[in-house]
Amino acid sequence: MQMRPIPSTGAALPVIGCGTWLGFDVGGSPAEWPERGRVLDELFKAGGTVIDSSPMYGTAEQVAGSLLERAGDRDKAFIATKVWTSGREAGIAQMERSFAHWRARRIDLMQVHNLVDWKTHLSTLREWKALGRIGYLGVTHYTESAYAELETVMRAEPLDFVQFNYSIAHRQAEQRLLPLAAERGMAVLVNLPFGAGKELARLRSKPLPPWAGPIGCWSWNQVLLKFVLSNPAVTCVIPGTSSADHMRENAMAGAGEIPPREFWKGKLDGL
Repeated sequence: MQMRPIPSTGAALPVIGCGTWLGFDVGGSPAEWPERGRVLDELFKAGGTVIDSSPMYGTAEQVAGSLLERAGDRDKAFIATKVWTSGREAGIAQMERSFAHWRARRIDLMQVHNLVDWKTHLSTLREWKALGRIGYLGVTHYTESAYAELETVMRAEPLDFVQFNYSIAHRQAEQRLLPLAAERGMAVLVNLPFGAGKELARLRSKPLPPWAGPIGCWSWNQVLLKFVLSNPAVTCVIPGTSSADHMRENAMAGAGEIPPREFWKGKLDGL
């Protein structure tokens, strides 16, 4: 799998990760845990490391943390989770629960989820980063309606990471957010690269275009992921999945050729 640098440190990060929204919220269904463990196995086998979660995602943190502990794979993972509440003390309490769920003394990336009370939490995160409790800090959102506020925060704050949505159907991030992240030296995690699954559902019945094979794509998943990665400001894409087969398929998009942005001109018309 290809790697890209985190601008604030130069450390390399694999370009495909795994999101846990919905797919890992199976704490009350133990029979589904083994497949989630296989998802993480496929991520690691392919050279990926990033696992993104949040307290908002139900039991996803507990499930992923337990699976990592059982497999002895904690050191293979780049854990990215979030704080999603208001108030300093509530935020600290929530993040401490996340540490417990992940069975971790240190979390690689802590993000302010959907910009909720971001000024308060960024202050805490800077303190925790200085103490070594977290490696990186950032903010997230998932919808274009929040881009103006997200841009304001990106301009005002020194962030290691920013996370937002980007796909062939939602390209507004190309206009300001992706160039700004590159300008400000912020790593970018991309969520919803399949348009919350709507793009895959729409394209599934269509044959792959003849140019897909030469760039190493044998599925629409891989086409959509390579499109996102063709923007050099993107550091890592985190498609969510509960299927080991899908994780393996997604991860392959991070290997081989990633075409430049110019490659896509005219190729997305009519898709």
